[in-house]
Amino acid sequence: MGLSVCDVAIIGAGPYGLSIAAHLRKTRLKTRIFGKPMESWRDHMPEGMMLKSEPFASNLFDPDSSYTLKDYCRENNLPYQDIGTPMTLATFAAYGVAFQKRLVPHLEETNITSVQQTDGGFILQTATGEIFGAHRVILAVGITHFTHLPDFLQDLPHEYVTHTFNHSDLKKFSGRKIAVLGAGASAVDMAARLNVAGANVELIAKSPSIAFHEPSIEPRPLLERIKNPRSALGIGWKSKLSADLPLLFHMLPQKLRFRIVDRHLGPAPGWFCRDLVVGKFPQHMGCTIQNVSIENQKVHVKITEKDGTENTVVADHLIAGTGFRVSVSRLSFLDGSLRSKIKTIDDTPILTANFEASVPGLYFTGLAASNSFGPPSRFACGAEFASKRLLKHLSQPQPIKGYRPYTRPSPRLAQAGQIFSRARLLFTAITRGLALKRS
Repeated sequence: MGLSVCDVAIIGAGPYGLSIAAHLRKTRLKTRIFGKPMESWRDHMPEGMMLKSEPFASNLFDPDSSYTLKDYCRENNLPYQDIGTPMTLATFAAYGVAFQKRLVPHLEETNITSVQQTDGGFILQTATGEIFGAHRVILAVGITHFTHLPDFLQDLPHEYVTHTFNHSDLKKFSGRKIAVLGAGASAVDMAARLNVAGANVELIAKSPSIAFHEPSIEPRPLLERIKNPRSALGIGWKSKLSADLPLLFHMLPQKLRFRIVDRHLGPAPGWFCRDLVVGKFPQHMGCTIQNVSIENQKVHVKITEKDGTENTVVADHLIAGTGFRVSVSRLSFLDGSLRSKIKTIDDTPILTANFEASVPGLYFTGLAASNSFGPPSRFACGAEFASKRLLKHLSQPQPIKGYRPYTRPSPRLAQAGQIFSRARLLFTAITRGLALKRS
């Protein structure tokens, strides 16, 4: 008896996986989706945290826009305001689960442990042992595989050094001395919540200060709205263009795309946690870490303070809020031979305008697609464009034999037609981006 085969397998059940599955549900494609709904949000972020994104920009998406965060809050008599009132992590995670139950009821709550390429598609295996085939595979794994620890922390035992991603329930740290490394949103949120949970916290960061982002205020004067329009990413034309024209971003030179993703909308903590941080616990800002070691069952962090003095922070545990870095090589569930075929730059996948990697039929979304489609891919709001784009692409008839191969123009042809091609593609990207936004 042969293997069962589906048209599309979606790996991941966060905002991207659920939104894509909700879109594909209305097609004739046989789609399967795997994962625990909203797992990163429910199990890997500190309880009590608030979202930085405005509530109007914190939706999951279906083709009819039939179930927004506002709808969920209205149904459950929860406070909601489009702009200016932060949304709790708990409410957003619960909304995602409700979205799944309503619009993605076919979710299979198990993980994919293996993906291998085969003729005409892929062979996948689940954690329960099922083996099946898929013509296409969409990776919507979010941040799960991409936690980043600095080199000087990587060889230290997990008992003493962990990443913010490893913690949700912080009550276990009550009464213990905890050092938190970093000054971005994840580090500052973690330090604030640890302090509330009764831990003895010290924050250590190379940044000279914590750059809290400012609260949103509406309504604004017309001139101000023209000069600094609002988008799902925030205020300003850079954010507006990034949010509304991801196809145009995809066309930009690689170095420029990487620079924008690296510098625009950094990990600034939200304004709403300022009162939980300022003056609440010791903060070693603008310091340089000289060494981190384990001595006498304690973490010893030797630092040079901003004024040049030497100091050592001794703690029971160190939690690193040092962010996430996309790395294809860390996707261990992908077969080694499959990973080796994925063309990358700095270990991030090179994607077509349809999110397709150099391996035909393999797609990356979310954080893994940010260097191709811009800052929106780092946030839930980017799931709208990804879902619409993949729906349009995957709904198109495919050749009977195999898939469209991944090709690049020859250097001579690319050089000869450079001016014409860029002008034509620029026009196409702008018109398509505006059309998708209106839809």
